[in-house]
Amino acid sequence: MSFLTGAFDILIAVSIVWLALSALTSKDIFRAVVLFIIFSVMTSIAWIRLNAPDIALAEAAIGAGVTGVLFLDALGYMKRKNRDNENNKKIDTEEGA
Repeated sequence: MSFLTGAFDILIAVSIVWLALSALTSKDIFRAVVLFIIFSVMTSIAWIRLNAPDIALAEAAIGAGVTGVLFLDALGYMKRKNRDNENNKKIDTEEGA
């Protein structure tokens, strides 16, 4: 194992830990979802480095692909629902006044 290969592996490991901690401690939900998607991609790269391309492909497809899209869709639904609730409250207060 050459120096550059070892350095790249260490960089991947540190990136994965940093992304996990950042996603868990993020106050912004959208940022946390994006960090989770990047975390899945980096984990997929780590599996490739460990000579497990089948697991890497599954991680990329399920972790970054399907789960990431579902999280983004759920986030969009939550924002629409919140906006609709705020509009309904505004209409209710106008009718009550």
